[in-house]
Amino acid sequence: MQKFILCILIAALFIPFTFTGCANIIPPSGGPRDTIPPRLVMAVPKDSILQFNANKILLTFDEYVDVKDVQKNLIVSPSPKSTPIIKNHLKNITIQLKDTLHPNTTYSINFGNAIRDVNEGNILKNFIYVFSTGNQLDTFSFRGKVVLAETGKTDSTLIVVLHENLNDTAIIKDVPEYYARVNGKGNFVFRFLPAKTFAAYVLPDDYSKRYDDSTKMFAFLDSGITIGPHTPMVAFYAFEAAKKKEKAAKTTAPSAAKLIKNKERNEEQKRLRFSLNLDNGKQDLLNPALQIKFSTPLDTLNTAGIELLDTLFKPIKTYTVQLDTTKTICSITYPWREAEHFILILQKDVATDTNHIQLARADTIRFATKNESDYGSLRIRFNHLDLARHPVVQLLQNNTIVESIPITSNEIYRKLYRPGDYDLRILYDTNQNGVWNAGNFKKHLQPEIVQDLDKKIVLKNNWDNEYELNL
Repeated sequence: MQKFILCILIAALFIPFTFTGCANIIPPSGGPRDTIPPRLVMAVPKDSILQFNANKILLTFDEYVDVKDVQKNLIVSPSPKSTPIIKNHLKNITIQLKDTLHPNTTYSINFGNAIRDVNEGNILKNFIYVFSTGNQLDTFSFRGKVVLAETGKTDSTLIVVLHENLNDTAIIKDVPEYYARVNGKGNFVFRFLPAKTFAAYVLPDDYSKRYDDSTKMFAFLDSGITIGPHTPMVAFYAFEAAKKKEKAAKTTAPSAAKLIKNKERNEEQKRLRFSLNLDNGKQDLLNPALQIKFSTPLDTLNTAGIELLDTLFKPIKTYTVQLDTTKTICSITYPWREAEHFILILQKDVATDTNHIQLARADTIRFATKNESDYGSLRIRFNHLDLARHPVVQLLQNNTIVESIPITSNEIYRKLYRPGDYDLRILYDTNQNGVWNAGNFKKHLQPEIVQDLDKKIVLKNNWDNEYELNL
């Protein structure tokens, strides 16, 4: 009997510790992460109501909501004189209208990406509340695309604006009745428009929403756009009529470190220095000139102090020497052939700068030309290219045009081309001057159009690089 009682006591002590240990090992499981944006469950007055005459709107959602960046996101159409006051509390958003509403007009309040839930930040994208002060709701739409004429790229900081006043002065003087933002793909859409004819333009999304600066990105249509059941899609080609001038940096009192650097710079300026445009000691076969770049503008250039020799020190006589307009670059032009070796001698008195300073001493430079195997051939075939539009293919590196090649047939070929990665685009060169030209709103002249091919080609040296492009 005693043994039985002892066993019961031991079991009673052991069981709680066993259960406690199990509880610590198994954590409580959570549900899946909320990825659903808030949902409107009630609107007072109701959405899409007719004969609207309120000045306050209450929107109720199925979860707690927050409103972010209202100024950046909110679009009220037609544009009010005073922006509505937006407040949120718990599951509610209130819209306080400050303007007197026009009769028989459809209004839309687009929140863009401003509304999101509190817990996970899920965005209710492009939520629109609509009402009409008349007996019907305008439901027409207008959509299209905005392309940067000079590059063929898109810009999501731009907006499309609509003016009822079809006079050209409206975009300069008036605030637009409607506007819509351009998305990352260059697309835009207007909804709930009336059946009217508008003048349409493209501008940056700034405070004025007017074309009051020729350096602004801008686009226009050649005629008004008539809104109706079958409104055509349009393409805008935006341009800057004038390029922005860089502002001069503000001058401040120099620090001690700057004074030391300025002193060192002044000492450097007491010496005339130069550099050559050689690539690892080799002359580019595709560059007709060997360039000597001087550190300061020259007053005189003594061409007799420049000698180009072969490796046996035999003078070469078929080259030319020319100083550019900046008086800092001296070009030695010669029909370079592959794998040739040269000696360049610069006498001490070859150049005198505007401070009457010459080189510290004479200099002798040995260099060679590149091999043809350092380059690759380039062949591009174009399918469906309209040659009547005078196309020019532009090759770019780091968004800088490296070369523009007029296209006169469906194929271009270069025996030698520098290896590297290139982006491609097509300029439709209306005036055939080889460069892109901006538009002119006063003359109703559209810009020349560039088509971004969204194509990167990789040219390898000592390789036949061939590409076929469908336009």
